[in-house]
Amino acid sequence: MVKINSVMHGSPADLSGVKSGDILVEINGHGIKDVLDYMYYAADTDITVKLERNDKPLTINISKDEYDDLGLEFETFLMDQKQSCSNKCVFCFIDQMPPGMRETLYFKDDDARLSFLQGNYVTLTNMKQEDIDRIIEMKLNINVSVHTTNPELRVKMMHNRFAGEKLKFIRQLAENGIKLNCQIVCCPGLNDGDELRRSLTDLGELMPNITSMAVVPVGLTKFREGLYPLVSFTKETAGDTIDIIEEFQQKFLKKFGTRTVFPSDEFYLIAERELPQVEVYEDFSQYENGVGMLRSLIDEFEKALDIAEWEGGERCVSIATGYSAFNTIKMLAEMAENRFPLLKCNVYRIRNDFFGETITVTGLITAQDLIAQLKGKELGDELLISSSMLRRDSDVFLDDLTVADVEREINVSIKSTNSDGYELLDAIMGVTY
Repeated sequence: MVKINSVMHGSPADLSGVKSGDILVEINGHGIKDVLDYMYYAADTDITVKLERNDKPLTINISKDEYDDLGLEFETFLMDQKQSCSNKCVFCFIDQMPPGMRETLYFKDDDARLSFLQGNYVTLTNMKQEDIDRIIEMKLNINVSVHTTNPELRVKMMHNRFAGEKLKFIRQLAENGIKLNCQIVCCPGLNDGDELRRSLTDLGELMPNITSMAVVPVGLTKFREGLYPLVSFTKETAGDTIDIIEEFQQKFLKKFGTRTVFPSDEFYLIAERELPQVEVYEDFSQYENGVGMLRSLIDEFEKALDIAEWEGGERCVSIATGYSAFNTIKMLAEMAENRFPLLKCNVYRIRNDFFGETITVTGLITAQDLIAQLKGKELGDELLISSSMLRRDSDVFLDDLTVADVEREINVSIKSTNSDGYELLDAIMGVTY
C-alpha cells in the first residue's frame, strides 16, 4: 500500500479517475509495496487497480498500451525507504571518511531495487528468500558484491554473521537464469592469492549466468584509526593479482568464448604494466567499476584526433587529474599538442591531501586540493576537470565547495568533461556545439 502523491494530467490513470491522495493497494490482484511491484504489474495493457480513497475501497479499470506508464507519482522514487547496508566491511570506504561531510555521503545503501534500476552493487546479506523469489519471478538481472566465495572469510570481511550463508542466493539466482555482474574488492592478505582463485573458480561454475566479474583493489584513506589493519597493493602484489586474473581469463575464453573476469585499470597502474588492448575488454561490461576506462579513453582520443580539424589561434588549456591517470592524460595532451602546434596543454597531477596520498583516483579529488595545488600556476584559458569529481548532475565537489568557488580562487574558468576521448579532445581544442 503506497500513497499516490500526484497523477500526471492526461495519463491513463488520470483519464480513468485516479486522484492524488489515493492509496494504491493492488494492481491486477498483486499487492504493491514498492517501485518494482508497480513497474512489473503495471506493464500489462488491461489493469485493475484497487485503491483506498477516504478510507473506503475503490476499484478502477484502466486500459493502456503495453509498458505505458500509468502516470502515478509517489513521495519517493522507490515508493519506499532505501534499504541500508547491514554489513561493516573491513574495506568500506564510507567508514574511512572524515567527519563533517554532508550527511548523504555516510549512507550505505544495499538495495537490490537500486541494483536493477541504477546498477548499484548489493551484497544480498539483508535479503530473505521471498526477496530472491521475487527477483526470479520478475527476471531482474542484478549486480552482486561477492568479495569472496569462502563463507567463513566472507563473514570476517563483512562483519556479518549471515554473509557466508547468503552466498547460496548467488547460486540460486544464477541457476534460475538471472544474469549477474559480480564485483570483488580485493584486499592483500585476505581475499587475494589462493582465495581469489577459489572465488573465480566457484563463480566460473555458474557461467554463463555470471556474465562479468570485476576485481578492484581496496582503497585506503588516511582515516583508518581503529579499523581493520589493511595494506595497499604493491607493484609486486598487484602484478600477482593480474597474473591470476589473466590465467582465468584464458580458461573462461577457451571454455565459454568470453574472458568474463577483468582487473580494474588501477591494478595495471600499480603494477606498472601496460594496459591491455581494446579487444581484451570485449563489451566493457565492467566499465563503471574502472575496468577499461583508460584504454577506452585512449582509443577514442586517437580516433578523434585522426579526424579532428582545428583552425583556431593560439590556445592554452590545463587539465587537473589524479596520480593514477596522470601519465595517460599527459600522453594524450602531448598527442594533441603535436597535432596542433598552436595548442598548449598543461597537465597537473593533484595529490590527494584530503583523503591521503594513497588515494590516487581522479574522482576523489576535492575542491580544496585543487585550490591549494593550482593557485598561482599557469592555467591558461581554461581548466578541464573530470565530471567524476562532481556530484551527479551538479557542480558540487565531495567537500561541498562548488565549481564557482574554485574558479574564484584560481582565477580561471572550469569545464568538466566525461570520460570520453572525443569530448576530451573537443574540450582541449575549445570546440563547442
